[in-house]
Amino acid sequence: MSYIPHSDEEVKEILKELGLSSVKELFSHIPSELFSESFNLGNPLSEEELRRYFAKTLEEVKVPIYFVGAGAYDRIIPSVIWQLLNRGEFLTPYTPYQAEASQGTLQAIFEYQTIVAELTGMEVANASMYDGSSAAAEAVLMARAIKGKGDTVVLSKTVNPLTRRVIKTYLRGYKDKVLEVDFSQEGTTNLEKLETVLSSSEAHALVVQYPNFFGFIEPLKEIGELSKKFGVPLVVIADPIALAILEPPGKFGADIVVGEGQQLGIPLSFGGPYVGFFATKKEYVRKMPGRLVGMGEDLEGKRAFTLVLQTREQHIRRERATSNICTNQNLMALANLLYVVLLGPKGLKEVAKQSLSKAMYLKRNLLSKGFEEVFKGKHLWEFPLRHKNLEEIYKKLLKEGFVFGLPLGRFYEELSDTTLIAVTEKRTKEEMDKLLSLL
Repeated sequence: MSYIPHSDEEVKEILKELGLSSVKELFSHIPSELFSESFNLGNPLSEEELRRYFAKTLEEVKVPIYFVGAGAYDRIIPSVIWQLLNRGEFLTPYTPYQAEASQGTLQAIFEYQTIVAELTGMEVANASMYDGSSAAAEAVLMARAIKGKGDTVVLSKTVNPLTRRVIKTYLRGYKDKVLEVDFSQEGTTNLEKLETVLSSSEAHALVVQYPNFFGFIEPLKEIGELSKKFGVPLVVIADPIALAILEPPGKFGADIVVGEGQQLGIPLSFGGPYVGFFATKKEYVRKMPGRLVGMGEDLEGKRAFTLVLQTREQHIRRERATSNICTNQNLMALANLLYVVLLGPKGLKEVAKQSLSKAMYLKRNLLSKGFEEVFKGKHLWEFPLRHKNLEEIYKKLLKEGFVFGLPLGRFYEELSDTTLIAVTEKRTKEEMDKLLSLL
């Protein structure tokens, strides 16, 4: 009857202070018939299982079952994250302009920067960006500043097509050329074509995705060697959950690592808001967009956090600013931080492993239902499959509440009969088996 965090000793102390002899006496004003000595609660359930139980019991809203990702993923979000974020001190303050007065906010940003740097294997990370695609575009502009010369950006066609569009939009004012490198039979960047493009152009940025848009793991070691050989800054767009089980891009010579943080505690929410992460080498820190929180000491020798770099157009840099990014996605970045802190390294790995295991189960069974593999490479929880009756399958499954795959023909003509399927840790065997039975 006492609140869980209270120990027996604390309960006794509280009762003594109140002049009571027992917890039962504390609640003596409540009619005795409302008390029960035993409860038929059934077996314990996880948070996600409880959500499903109440959703099934209420039957008010038929929640879609997603087997699609392509940059936005339906993952389990611990309820405590948004209970904390909805507290007034987190939810209502805007970005800190009178920065040093906001020590709690600054510490949260500092901790966020730390986890991004650890996940990516880089030396420094900023306070977050608007979203993953704008972070990638800003990374290209930063790579341009690092190289100091060149008129070409090299993009792998395995980078998310929507992100490539954003990068091209950012580059319009610079009149840079954009060269796109085709993919191989592995479903990854064609290394031979990449070397040819790099050797025959004056490139100032090379952009790849890890794992790529199709879900396959790019050969970052070889790509990093090529970027170093031709002196082209390497930008890697990384999946934060995948970084729990893959070698970090920093190990392979990446100069800038960016990505989308939606998977870390942020619901799909009809298309946003999202949050981009941005990390780089320490030597390039003054060319990094956005803002950076550092830790030092105040005049009394106490630990203090402060904005140490903010090369923004709103401040003294004006036309010499590194970008027009004026702020950071504070609330979303804090959601990322809470998610990673709550799960920890083991929890993040478990999310990745469960997603991968379930993806392999679904893929194996889909191949027995007439689907065919398109590429030969190694993928994680996202993979493309070919089928001649995709339109019919989409419609049938949607009627039953399944959002199944992304039609790749929208972005790649040669993949008009291919769908991109994603499986997260949230999907259950029962859901997968029901989908398979409908096929």
